[in-house]
Amino acid sequence: MRKTTLVAASAAALALTLSACSGNTSGTAEPAAAGSQTQAGGSGLASPFTDAIQLASASKQGTEKSKSAKFTMEGSAAGQSMSATGAMAIDGANTKFSMTSTAAGQTTEMRLVDQVMYIKLPADQQAQMGTDKSWAKISSEGTDPISQAMGSALTQTADQSDPSKMLEQISKAGRIISSDQTELNGKQVNHYKVELDVAKAVDQFAGSAPAATRDKVAGMLKGKDIKIPAELWLDKDNLPVQVTMDQGPMMQALGAPAGDAKFTMKYSDWGTQVDVTAPPADQVVDLGELMKKAGR
Repeated sequence: MRKTTLVAASAAALALTLSACSGNTSGTAEPAAAGSQTQAGGSGLASPFTDAIQLASASKQGTEKSKSAKFTMEGSAAGQSMSATGAMAIDGANTKFSMTSTAAGQTTEMRLVDQVMYIKLPADQQAQMGTDKSWAKISSEGTDPISQAMGSALTQTADQSDPSKMLEQISKAGRIISSDQTELNGKQVNHYKVELDVAKAVDQFAGSAPAATRDKVAGMLKGKDIKIPAELWLDKDNLPVQVTMDQGPMMQALGAPAGDAKFTMKYSDWGTQVDVTAPPADQVVDLGELMKKAGR
């Protein structure tokens, strides 16, 4: 097994999870118009929004008020199936989360604290990578390929971990195709089918990559008619309960295999207490230093 297998799989899982939680956007959605929703029956569930900007604004207000949630994720990226469970506390630059992911046959624990990502190394991986430290730290200033690839994303992770950011992306690049009211996991929810037009926001879809990669991706996507389908289920407080997205059409335009880059994100226990701390400093090694020692 190559020394970088675990870290590469973990990075792929992280990248997918962040994209599930967010859209890399600038600015904020406009406030929802007064009277844009009316109560439907006695369920407490308001009628669905018809405008994507109002939908994004209402969900953002709900997540900012609740501040934290638990989540699970299932999906695929870079030809790898993966899954994850975790919890996040949304607090701007102080956003933090813990996550356990399974990808490429490896189960990995990750933590984000103070905009630094920590990846736990199993004993066999510690031996292969030549370290006695149980945690690897991904630095946004790292010069190794993995640190460079993840660096830009890590500097924006605090913002991206907020799931309402994905809805902001919808407000800027998408439209609501249809909506209905249904039941999901015993809850009455508003269900939305949406479509994102990549051509309207190419920079957003490539925004978390390093500058050179971002320019290359933007060039490959420019002028192409690419639509990304997504579905959202929001509860009576406009909090996300489930989100699905198929970025396959965009990834195929970038040369990935058909059927790749799909995910389902589920959220629960909004407002729950989330405590995440950095590992002890004497148990942490910098990923960039490990890559240098490995000659990568």
